[in-house]
This record gives sequence, structure tokens and C-alpha cells, in this order.
Amino acid sequence: MTASTRPRVLRVDPERPDPRALAEAARVLRVGGLVAFPTETVYGLGAHALDEGAVRRVFTAKGRPPTNPLIVHVADASAARALVRLWPPAAERLASAFWPGPLTLVLPKQPAVPDAVTAGLPTVAVRVPAHPVAQALLRAAGLPVAAPSANRFTEISPTMAEHVVRSLGTAVDLVLDAGPTAVGIESAVVDLNTDPPRMLRPGVLPPEELAAIAGVPLQPPPAPVPDDAPRASPGLHRRHYAPRTEVRLWASEHATSVAETLASLRSHGVRIGVLWHRTPLEADAVERLPDEPQGYARGLYAALHRLDAANCQLLFIEDVPATPAWLGVRDRLHRAAAPRNPRPDDALP
Repeated sequence: MTASTRPRVLRVDPERPDPRALAEAARVLRVGGLVAFPTETVYGLGAHALDEGAVRRVFTAKGRPPTNPLIVHVADASAARALVRLWPPAAERLASAFWPGPLTLVLPKQPAVPDAVTAGLPTVAVRVPAHPVAQALLRAAGLPVAAPSANRFTEISPTMAEHVVRSLGTAVDLVLDAGPTAVGIESAVVDLNTDPPRMLRPGVLPPEELAAIAGVPLQPPPAPVPDDAPRASPGLHRRHYAPRTEVRLWASEHATSVAETLASLRSHGVRIGVLWHRTPLEADAVERLPDEPQGYARGLYAALHRLDAANCQLLFIEDVPATPAWLGVRDRLHRAAAPRNPRPDDALP
């Protein structure tokens, strides 16, 4: 990538970011520009959430359809309450327990929140990020920041600044580089506009813990909707978080037959990548992740970026357990493995 195709990147300390870099990023946001910045989950592509023109630039930069809403990041719960019409007791309990942190709440929006942020829906998704750079930027800017992951739509989310640069180039005005993110997958999203509340997108927070704090059981994620229909939350498209390389999931108990398949493919010149956490397999490019959900989540997207850069024709990923602790990771893997063009019998009714 040449200098003319790279955005401006400012390296900042992840714990003590340079006030001058923050002031410049805040200035870019105030004038309608786009700033990529680290959160504890992934890097976000930020725009002034109440500036509809800036928000629309986010959709253009990502190639994101207008039916997919954005999460609005704010510095604290008070700033979140200013964006919503209702703040029920469950919101107060969840915010007190998990903010700042990887939890997003969906609530009825104030009229000041542009429809472009919410996909035209009457609700808005709000979150208080925990990363020191995100917190410092929000306070320096003094405004709410709408920020999806800083990558092209449906592709692998970025956990390092270089992932942002490779994906978006000069579509972003400024990148704050604070090194790798700590959580590694996107926040859990809970819809408090329904009774009982609904888990829209799982994350690293255990669902049973969220339900215990909310004080009521959470409804499971909604059934899929057509691609052109608005969604209550980001991350609900059938195919998402996906490498360019075709992904196939395999179960640990089928490792022997999968190994035979890989050997046959490679003997015919097919370049294979493998991602495993319990059962090693030979391939042309191999990544291993920890056999526990938080460590796996932390390394997942970086591993997928490396495998996607290895010029493989197929990527075989060992599936993870279908247990609550792995729910967020499993959601990302199964969406990444969804076919680009589903068969007619996969179509929604």
C-alpha cells in the first residue's frame, strides 16, 4: 500500500494517549470526519452520531447497507440516557454492572438521533466502551460517536490498526493506533425495548450473567430476516465477520475424516488453511487458538486475517462447543462460514 492510499495514522499509548493526538481526532469528528479508534472489543469507525452527513460517510466507507444500524458510543451512562426516551430499571442494573464494557443496550431513541444511525427504527443502540483511548477520545470530543467495526461490510473485524488500514485505506480520515484490542469480538447486544428483553447479539459476557443482572430471562436472538429488512442490531446478517477465503467448519469428532479430505485436496494442488483449538491438522497455513472462550475470542480475528493473507483456497475451522460460554465465538464462526450465495432452499420464507 502506497502513502497515497494509506490514511493518516497516529500511534498512541493504550493507557496514556497523547492529548495532542486526541485533540486532533476530536477535531476531525467535530467537522464531520471519520476516525478509527480502538475499543476493548474491536477497532471502531467513528463519526459524530448527531451529524447525519458524517454518519452517511460511515456507510459509504464500509459499503454498509442502510438497513444495518450503528452503535452509538458515549463516555458514561449519563450521556447514554440523554440519547434515549426511556431508561428502565433493567438498563440501570445492566449499565451499573457492565459499563464501561462490552455490552450494548437497545432503547427507544430521542428525536435528535438521526434515522441514518438507527436504520429508520425508533430505537438506538448505546454503549460505554472501556478502552482508555476510546474513553479519552469521547471526553475530548464531547459528543456521541456512532461507530461500527472499522472494516468493509461483512468482512473480518479489525483488532489492530493495520487491519483498518488494509480494509478501508483513505476512506477513513484518521486512525488512532493503540495496538491490539483485548476482548477481540464485538459487544453483546441486549434489546430492552421488548418484554422480556432479548439477546440480539452474543458477546463474551455470559448470557446467564446478563439475565441475572437484568432480573429476567433473556429471549434468544431473533429469527433471520430478509437482507433488505432493517435490523434492531448490527451483526445480524446471515453472512458476517467473513474472510475472503471460503470457510468450512468441522467438528472435533470428525478430525480423522477431515484430515483425509485435506490430504486429498492438497494432493490435487489445493492450498488449505486450518484454524484449530483442540485437534491439530496439517495444512499449508495453520493457526491455533486457546481452548477457552475468552482467549479464543481475543485471538480469533487476528488469526483469520493472517489466514486470509496466506493465499489459501479453502479455510477449515474446527467448530467450538455449543455451550453458553462459547456462544459469542460460535455466532461469529457460523456467520463467517455462511455461503455468499445461499441455495434456493436456504431462502427465507
